[in-house]
Amino acid sequence: MFEKRLCSLLLVFVAAAVGSAAFAQSGDDAFPRPKQLESAIHFWTRVYTEIDTHAGFLHDPENLDVVYATIRSDGDSPSVRRREVERAEQHYRQILLKLAGGHREDLSSEEQSVLSLWPKGTSNAELKRAAGRIRFQLGQADRFRAGLVRSGTWRPYIEKVLEANGVPGELAALPHVESSFDPTAYSKVGAAGLWQFTRSTGVRYMRIDRVVDERRDPFLSTSAAARLLRDNYDVLQSWPLAITAYNHGQAGMRRAVAILHTTDIGVIVEKYDSRTFGFASRNFYAAFLAALDIDAHPEKYFGDIHIRAPLETLVTSVPDYMKADTLAHALKIDVGRLRELNPALTDAVWAGEKFVPKDFPIRLPREASDIDPGALLAAVPASERYASQTPDVQHRVRRGETLSQIAAQYRVSLASLIRVNGLRSGNFIREGQVLALPIPGGTAPPALAAASGPVLADAGLDDGASIADADDGGASDGRAAVTADGRYIVRRGDSLDSIARTFGIGIDDLLAANDLRNKNLIIAGQTLRLPGAAEAAGGAGAA
Repeated sequence: MFEKRLCSLLLVFVAAAVGSAAFAQSGDDAFPRPKQLESAIHFWTRVYTEIDTHAGFLHDPENLDVVYATIRSDGDSPSVRRREVERAEQHYRQILLKLAGGHREDLSSEEQSVLSLWPKGTSNAELKRAAGRIRFQLGQADRFRAGLVRSGTWRPYIEKVLEANGVPGELAALPHVESSFDPTAYSKVGAAGLWQFTRSTGVRYMRIDRVVDERRDPFLSTSAAARLLRDNYDVLQSWPLAITAYNHGQAGMRRAVAILHTTDIGVIVEKYDSRTFGFASRNFYAAFLAALDIDAHPEKYFGDIHIRAPLETLVTSVPDYMKADTLAHALKIDVGRLRELNPALTDAVWAGEKFVPKDFPIRLPREASDIDPGALLAAVPASERYASQTPDVQHRVRRGETLSQIAAQYRVSLASLIRVNGLRSGNFIREGQVLALPIPGGTAPPALAAASGPVLADAGLDDGASIADADDGGASDGRAAVTADGRYIVRRGDSLDSIARTFGIGIDDLLAANDLRNKNLIIAGQTLRLPGAAEAAGGAGAA
């Protein structure tokens, strides 16, 4: 409690000192480059521009001026690379241990070279510690260059959103550090998308579930990133700290401020000692500054680069729950292209296990601007609209069960079972674990939605038949499902009593017109003749 109060008091003091001018400021004042970070900025500039992902630096993680060697591996096998790195680490460890033993004479040229990397006067104890902390950093030049090319796709949008949230425009370069502007990026710890949100942080700003994962959409996740950065700044009153908090967490940076009694990023990077403040967090701000420099002058490092033009799209709202292929067909767009433009929709949606949600902002290519998406979606047959999402089916794992057995029990594929539960392997489940199951093909769909506009055609109608709107065009009372010859298509959840009340028909007349003997036996999709409705429908549609 004391630490929390102390942190709050310090932050208030700092906020009062910097004043309102700190609000969304840009430039050197907002992004200082303290002396303690010079070697780190240089190091990350080299990582991003000198060596690609087939090579890496063997270096000291505390003194980034010390780079022992560049290790290059022409093979793509991680195991081969790992063995090469381990051999190199052992080699330089032996050299450092020899130097740490006080040996300074009769050194080989390589040993002399290693010693020269360290400042004069470096103690034997420090060299011994260095022998135990050698680190390998994979190069990123090819990824950074590709990220520069991709960045143009979303850059104008990112800058606009940052400005709207009071975030300096320089933060538009942050995805270089996080994902190389790759919206499909997925880290080992589960961070996803252009801005690399973890699930735990992402759910504070976005929808993340089996149907929609907004982390994967560059547009939706950009809004979330801007809000997170702004929230960090509002608490920490320092953009270097807000940026570092993007990696280390806001609470972690508040602890650093409270313990060291400063908001100076140079002092914090140099002196803050925490088990969770590791190499990545300690170097995050320096890596951003390096990326910012490269992003501002890409030709200096990569020569001529053709940066992609901004992606131009239009957005329309999905009026009801629908299958993805239904949506693609209605909008006259290839389903693959639709998926490419809407990466927030999960695999379960594209596999047909879940519907595209109602009111989802579906993104379309700009070339579709000559169509009327609203009219096309209004023309989707009522039989292909749904009032709710496909429900999850769950299974609680019992002792001795395997995923293969569970998949066979429910007649679903093992691959889909692994996918919908976000499992990394088909071999690891535990007793009591609750698994979501893909809906089998024979499962009844949820209730069909009432048409949200004029429906022009419907599967199951006779050729030339059309659906007439009721009264003033409102469809909420269900009359939009009446065909021109006076028929009604039963929706899931309907009863003969409710249909009779809706259309003002006696229940006995409805039974007689359809030769029904049991008023409780009707099924979704069944067609019923409505006495007197044909005449009414014909009159409503007359010109």
